[in-house]
Amino acid sequence: MDPILQGYIDRLNALRFREMYEGDFFLTWEKSSDEIEAVFTVADALRYLREHNISTKVFESGLGISIFRDNSTRTRFSFASACNLLGLAVQDLDEKKSQIAHGETVRETANMVSFMADVIGIRDDMYIGKGNRYMHSVADAVTEGRRDGVLEQKPTLVNLQCDIDHPTQCMADMLHIIHEFGGAENLKGKKLAMTWAYSPSYGKPLSVPQGVIGLMTRFGMDVVLAHPEGYDVMPEVEEVARRNAAASGGSFTKCGSMAEAFRDADIVYPKSWAPFAAMEKRTDLYGAGDFDGIDALEKELLAQNAEHKDWCCTEELMKTTKDGKALYLHCLPADISGVSCADGEVAASVFDRYRAPLYREASFKPYIIAAMIFLAKMKDPAAALAALEARGMKRRFE
Repeated sequence: MDPILQGYIDRLNALRFREMYEGDFFLTWEKSSDEIEAVFTVADALRYLREHNISTKVFESGLGISIFRDNSTRTRFSFASACNLLGLAVQDLDEKKSQIAHGETVRETANMVSFMADVIGIRDDMYIGKGNRYMHSVADAVTEGRRDGVLEQKPTLVNLQCDIDHPTQCMADMLHIIHEFGGAENLKGKKLAMTWAYSPSYGKPLSVPQGVIGLMTRFGMDVVLAHPEGYDVMPEVEEVARRNAAASGGSFTKCGSMAEAFRDADIVYPKSWAPFAAMEKRTDLYGAGDFDGIDALEKELLAQNAEHKDWCCTEELMKTTKDGKALYLHCLPADISGVSCADGEVAASVFDRYRAPLYREASFKPYIIAAMIFLAKMKDPAAALAALEARGMKRRFE
């Protein structure tokens, strides 16, 4: 046995994660610390196997269904890559081309697409109180289908971003941080600044900042949430962050200054998002079919954003971070000043300097998704990893 792979297997065998088998993945804070570590461990192991030209296909057939109710590049291709890595084909459900447009129910659609599906990945992040609820509706429907003998297996549901959390993104961010700092044990006392940043666009989801404060506070870090007045996130997620920080020995604080948040920070994550209250209002307007109201809200929010153009990750701010060398994070695409827009979230020189680390950050996402599927579908994940190495099937001929 390869000693590095054996190390991953030994670590996995020391964790308690059995309840993940045949389960779903909705929010990171619904998972135990051992379950979160199991995802990181399997992600690293799968990456190690692939990089050493060992096939990680644990399925000879099967389907991964993707449902994207919002635009996506990185997450869409990460889900497809993850499914392919494990041996699953991928089919995207385009709701405009399905019978959903003719009134087909969630229960019916979920069962009709799942006869040979092993996983369903859903992105539904636009409307407060809707996305996570829809994902649960799909999971409940296929659970019922399996119980009634309609489905030969229950597909695992993976949250690819909802109105509350973006677990695959934030766990990829976290695994990137762990690698950059040489292990999770080195993160205690590190300062992470999750800050709002100006964007010339409207209505960016809250799920990334909420996912960051909901996950990073579990590692003993000092997490600071910074935003202008009125750009609050969901209060219940802030409460999750406070509880996590208290349990991990870290801290969770808030401030109204980007400069204060950046000062002596080890990690910075400047990212635009819409105010929670405005997202609630937009959801109500869509529900009422008030499109004139939606247009008026958009103009109001764009004007509100424009009052805070100074909330930008600049070279001057980066110099105030720990030794002037904080790790810069972004879920991408970033609004880059002078490149993708006149004024944006980050100065072009900062973004260019961190381009390679940002791309490495993004590269963890396919493995995180694959690990979530692996842990839900393999009854004994450690034995499955060992069997892949013992089989020794090459991923490609050389």
